[in-house]
Amino acid sequence: MNYKFLSMIGIFLWSASCTPKTGPDTSSRDRVRLITLDPGHFHAALVQKTSYPQVDSEVYVYAPEGEDVAEHLKKIAAYNTRAESPAQWDEKVYTGADYQEKMLREKKGNVVVLAGNNGKKTDYIRNAVSAGLHVLADKPMAIGIADFEQLKECFEIAGRNKVLLYDIMTERFEITTMLQRAFSRQPAVYGEQLAGTPDDPAVTKESVHHFFKTVSGNPLIRPAWFFDTEQQGEGIVDVTTHLVDLVQWACFPEQIIRYGTDIELLNASHWTTPLSPAQFREVTGRDSYPEYLRKDVRDDTLHVYANGNIIYSIKGVHAKVSVTWNYTYPEGGGDTHYSVMKGSRAHLIIEQGKEQNYRPVLSIRMTPGTDAEAYEKDLSDALKVISEQYPGVGLHKLEEGLWQVIVPEHYHNGHEAHFGQVMENFLSFLKEGALPEWEVPNMLAKYYVTTHALERAKRANER
Repeated sequence: MNYKFLSMIGIFLWSASCTPKTGPDTSSRDRVRLITLDPGHFHAALVQKTSYPQVDSEVYVYAPEGEDVAEHLKKIAAYNTRAESPAQWDEKVYTGADYQEKMLREKKGNVVVLAGNNGKKTDYIRNAVSAGLHVLADKPMAIGIADFEQLKECFEIAGRNKVLLYDIMTERFEITTMLQRAFSRQPAVYGEQLAGTPDDPAVTKESVHHFFKTVSGNPLIRPAWFFDTEQQGEGIVDVTTHLVDLVQWACFPEQIIRYGTDIELLNASHWTTPLSPAQFREVTGRDSYPEYLRKDVRDDTLHVYANGNIIYSIKGVHAKVSVTWNYTYPEGGGDTHYSVMKGSRAHLIIEQGKEQNYRPVLSIRMTPGTDAEAYEKDLSDALKVISEQYPGVGLHKLEEGLWQVIVPEHYHNGHEAHFGQVMENFLSFLKEGALPEWEVPNMLAKYYVTTHALERAKRANER
């Protein structure tokens, strides 16, 4: 029998399978059945942190045997055996060398979840949609221009085969980001979107991440290939995918962005983060660098092109996105996000530094020259509208012309919870049989920006 539970974590999976199964009948032809293909990133597991009524409990995993799939299954087993609201996944695992071919032949499910080696991802996507399977893919779906060209073909194939291809944009569900967007849609508060300049962009989004961190309460072990830009991709095409997406989503909500006419790349740069042998050992569990990383090792230190800036214009609005990767975060800290949107009547600012106790805080700063008394009334009226969608949200005046948005604690559900929200969104699209009309062109615009910015940054380094 080709399906087997991996021996190194068999005890976890056995205990998970003993959990009584409840829920609706799984025999319906309309039920969603998940296939997890080559899970090499912990995001593949986070999609399954909770169960969903319309998703079958049986999940088929196809992957090469090794640490990546073992770590994935350990996370699923932990979700199944937690004391509070355990998930009820029944993982069926195949780890033969022909794992992808077998998945395509058998088609045990109808939705392929992809989160792993990004160098393989665009090929995986193409093969899945060509076989008539829906795809929910972790970002990035393309890490270079060749991948971008293939991704365009993938969307064409998906359209012909009437299947959905969608990427996991968790940051759209972070509460301060949602509220920043909501206030920007109140003309009396935000005014008109400013255009800015390359030196003073109208929209700035910066993200700081860390190689060594905890996930679901446990230290994260990253695969060694995560530090190879040919397999993981550089930071400028990875995390910046979220930032470019948020620029489009917040500034031009539900509008189609066409990369050929609406985007102009202006500048891009990239640089490395050093990892000592001890740091590499701590985050990967490996005592030495694999051969494919030797190209990036100088004086026994690994240098990873994890950081980058992109300056571009989108429909005439100047934007800057930046990503920085450090080894680990300061005590009490974590990954952070900084964002500014500049309107003619106010700047909407998200900060998440030490002063904010490393939690995102949204503030509204009135622009100089605005009538303060009239503006305060407009802001109060706008809050009433926003509170209908986000009950309990309030404002605290810090000083003349500056307010902090007060967000009830229950809205801060954490990054991991956002994967479930993305999945629920995707499930609604599956039920409707289509994505919103702006999603596909905007995904293409997003990956055009990241992949072409990388080439521009590389050319700048060669000068």
